[in-house]
Amino acid sequence: MNKKYFLVLVSAVLVALLLVACGGQAQVETVTVEVTRIVEVPAASTDTGQTGETTAMPSAEGNTLQTVRDRGTVKCGGNQSVPGFGYINPDTNEFEGFDIDFCKAVAAAALGDATAFEIRPTTANERFPVLQSGEIDVLIRNTTWTLSRDTQLGADFQPTTFYDGQGMMVRKDSGITSLEGLEGGTICVQSGTTTEKNLADVFRAQGINFEPVVFDDADKTREAYDSGQCDGFTTDKSGLVSQQILLAEPDAHVILDETMSKEPLGPLTRHGDNNWGDIVMWTVNCTFEAEELGIDSTNVDTFLGGDDPVVQNLLGEAGDLGAGMGLSNDWCYQVIKQVGNYAEIYNRNLGPDTPFDLARGLNQQWTDGGLLYSPPFR
Repeated sequence: MNKKYFLVLVSAVLVALLLVACGGQAQVETVTVEVTRIVEVPAASTDTGQTGETTAMPSAEGNTLQTVRDRGTVKCGGNQSVPGFGYINPDTNEFEGFDIDFCKAVAAAALGDATAFEIRPTTANERFPVLQSGEIDVLIRNTTWTLSRDTQLGADFQPTTFYDGQGMMVRKDSGITSLEGLEGGTICVQSGTTTEKNLADVFRAQGINFEPVVFDDADKTREAYDSGQCDGFTTDKSGLVSQQILLAEPDAHVILDETMSKEPLGPLTRHGDNNWGDIVMWTVNCTFEAEELGIDSTNVDTFLGGDDPVVQNLLGEAGDLGAGMGLSNDWCYQVIKQVGNYAEIYNRNLGPDTPFDLARGLNQQWTDGGLLYSPPFR
């Protein structure tokens, strides 16, 4: 019996008995009062302010590192249609790109083998559910760090690997030189992205009327723009650069100077497994720190056996920084040796010798005026 119910029942009986004792012949009625305590559990909201995104409660604590080791591979959620970041190379039929290399780096850290990874291609709308469900171990897919995503999707953002901003592409012969020139026009945009919401917010704030033409993946969005369905095409500027080379006539288009938003892009891990989050976090920081110290895949072995304690910690020759995450102490050495430092990853996929030749801008080291800054390895 419910304790509160029992106490009320006993109290009612005692009152009746007391009346008998005082009044002699009073008829005793047992009055039963049932007390029900209602505990209201609020339903989780599914509106995060981002189209196509749903909330999730933090998952129970898990051991992703052990799962990865038992499986023998790291499963990454990634892109397959954004050249430079995540795409399938038609010549090799293998995944390549900036984000893919960071997946390789996580595999090198966790398993000692940069080739021990799998890419699970995801659309913008499904990327968070596949992370929440455990179908992938980490999401590394041009994903913007926002407050709502960080607090409502059951995920933790790790260090930003690419600082970006939303831009707009138009045809050169349109004569459009600014966002105002798109008044009354149509704009191709991908659903389930911060891009879709930013577009509406920025154009509303500037009083520009437009019609969004929405598609569920990058390829369809680009193809619609290229076929003339839209006057403009918007996504992150890095995405516009990578998509431009796929247009029928790349030189017939121009990316406007205006930047409509801040888009810090980086990996996500699930709530509830802090150790795995630490592994991804420090893997990214390893690439930052290596570049700052001038250590890369071609010279890392020459730094072994030195007497610089900072380098010794980074490469695992001193201390037990790896053991604190359940890794071998040379985990960062493996990342550098097998994948490279940040500059190598950037230049290999986006730099001067690629079709994009994308200036690093904010993605430079803090010592060079950029935003890349690793906490100390100690």
